[in-house]
Order: sequence, then structure tokens, then C-alpha cells
Amino acid sequence: QVQLVESGGGLVQPGGSLRLSCAASGTIVSSNNMGWYRQAPGKQRESVAVITPGGSINYVESVKGRFTISRDNAKNTVYLQMNSLKPEDTAVYYCNADMIYSRGSSYRSREVWGQGTLVTVSS
Repeated sequence: QVQLVESGGGLVQPGGSLRLSCAASGTIVSSNNMGWYRQAPGKQRESVAVITPGGSINYVESVKGRFTISRDNAKNTVYLQMNSLKPEDTAVYYCNADMIYSRGSSYRSREVWGQGTLVTVSS
């Protein structure tokens, strides 16, 4: 079994910062792309930032210059540093990863989602 566990959400004032963490656990062999998505009330889930194993990054336009995604391949962990937060950043943030894991004597690939962590930006 492979799972992602997120932490770091909470309530912050506009202009503040938060750091989200997402750690993978299980019989993991390696992680391919890892990323953060968010879903605001009444809106569709959107991709916020994605990072490849080699470190190539894509951000949604609305967070460029404010958010930074990073990863620790040895720990199968991905982070999202969020600065200059705005009320429109309020959402449930989900971690996502393409994982290679072992099951018995074989390797398998699976896309895994975290349970989500709420980020609220409000004064």
C-alpha cells in the first residue's frame, strides 16, 4: 500500500506564508512527477505546481513568483512554500504523485492522492 500524507495547512492572514509538506509511505521504489493541486469551494480542482524527478517545474500562472515547489527524492517528499498569500488562494490543497512501488516480487505504478489540507487566507 502506498499513501501520501500532507501537513502544514491552516489559517493565515493575507500576505502571510505557509509551507505544505507531503510525505509518501509504503514500499516505494521511486517517485515520478509530484505536485500540488487545489480546489476552492464551487470550483474545479486545478494544478498549482508540478515537479519532475529531475527538477523541472511548472506553475499555474496565478502563483508564479509567490509559490515554490521542491522535492526530496531520498525521502519521497514534496513541499510547497507559499508566500504573499491572497484570499483567492483559499482552497483544499492536495498532494499528487506517480509512484513506483513493489508488491511481492513485482513493481507497479500508481497515481496517488493525499487526503487534502485546508488553507484559509483571511483577515
